[in-house]
Amino acid sequence: MARRYGPYFDPEYETLSIRINPPRVSVDNASCKDCTLVKVDSVNKPGILLEVVQILTDLDLVITKAYISSDGGWFMDVFHVTDQQGNKVTDSNTIGHIEKALGPEGYTSGILKTCPGRKVGVNSVGDYTTIELIGSDRPGLLSEISAVLANLHFNVAAAEVWTHNRRTACVLYVNDNCSSLDVDEESRLCVMEEQLNNILRGREDDESGAHATFTVGSTHVDRRLHQMFFADRDYEGGCLEMEIEYPPNFKPEVRIESCVEKGYSVVSVSCKDRPKLMFDIVCTLTDMQYAVFHATISSDGPYASQEYFIRHMDGCTLESEEEKKVVKCLEAAIRRRISEGFSLELCAKDRVGLLSEVTRVLRENGLSVTRAGVTTIGEKAKNVFYVRDASGNPVEMKTIERLREEIGQTMMLNVKKVPTSAKVAETGGLAKTSFFFGGLLERFRT
Repeated sequence: MARRYGPYFDPEYETLSIRINPPRVSVDNASCKDCTLVKVDSVNKPGILLEVVQILTDLDLVITKAYISSDGGWFMDVFHVTDQQGNKVTDSNTIGHIEKALGPEGYTSGILKTCPGRKVGVNSVGDYTTIELIGSDRPGLLSEISAVLANLHFNVAAAEVWTHNRRTACVLYVNDNCSSLDVDEESRLCVMEEQLNNILRGREDDESGAHATFTVGSTHVDRRLHQMFFADRDYEGGCLEMEIEYPPNFKPEVRIESCVEKGYSVVSVSCKDRPKLMFDIVCTLTDMQYAVFHATISSDGPYASQEYFIRHMDGCTLESEEEKKVVKCLEAAIRRRISEGFSLELCAKDRVGLLSEVTRVLRENGLSVTRAGVTTIGEKAKNVFYVRDASGNPVEMKTIERLREEIGQTMMLNVKKVPTSAKVAETGGLAKTSFFFGGLLERFRT
């Protein structure tokens, strides 16, 4: 039999351009008095903006301004960042991580590929099985889900839960309560899947859209939740959920204009500023197969203004129907992470059934969880819940005090008031910032 030979591809070829022109990263604390500048220059490639923004947001850094330019073969970005307290980034470990992850070592060693970012706070919890759930939201749903897992002796090592337009999506990381290893007994997994699906399909009209699945892979959890909602078409639901009362200047507004002369569609976003806003927008555009060529990001007090010059991956600009879909999808992406009212932070020694116990208490006190995050570090578990009452209204203080009395004896409880949009002073609209690309579109048209 004659031998057949296929073409040979050197595995080093993929990183050749990066090794010839290695990325340059600068963390500058001298140029600006109130923030740190992170400058990135590298060879351009699809998805690079999302990778950079993801790394910065996973470090809990706040992006207050940004200039993005990646037209052609080179990617040049400047990010103005602070920590959560609004201070410069001075921690040497954080600076070192930025330089390593975004520099030559991060690209050639595969850090950006093999380390997809935040895995829902998993840290030193051993192996785990990943479960994705999506279905109609209702009060007490998270309590029912966690009770099933506790009864089957599964430990929830970490989790992230979002709700939007009366739908809920969550990613759970569970392991065996005895070995702290992932669950490899097919019979136990089948029982878990069946029971979770029964809970999610509690409503007869939701059978087609609710499901529980076990997944393999390492997609960044926030990105995965956006993808799950997008596949669920939550953006088509209008505003079915209890609408947050935004002042006129805070309500998310997305506009799209055409720059025919330069072949761009210009996406402008104006809304209340919040952490990870840029990530949510860039993530949505990337997963909808749009490339960002230029962008400017600005936050002025409570306001955020973002402008993106985009094309489809095939090089085309947006058609009118595509524009409508992009507007809906971006508005949905912005709203998914908005939380109003109270956040409850609970810290305790990790154990099987802890999440079930806490969510049961929340349900018995008439609270509905709008967003939640579960983190395990060593033997310590930290649960964060954003809550409203069962009707979607803010929680009364007497309910909070009752919670303190009921669970404050066995675990640390920290209650925080999430700022309400309606209470922020209106200042007459979005400020115009001197560096914003407002004039860039005009220059493109001339």
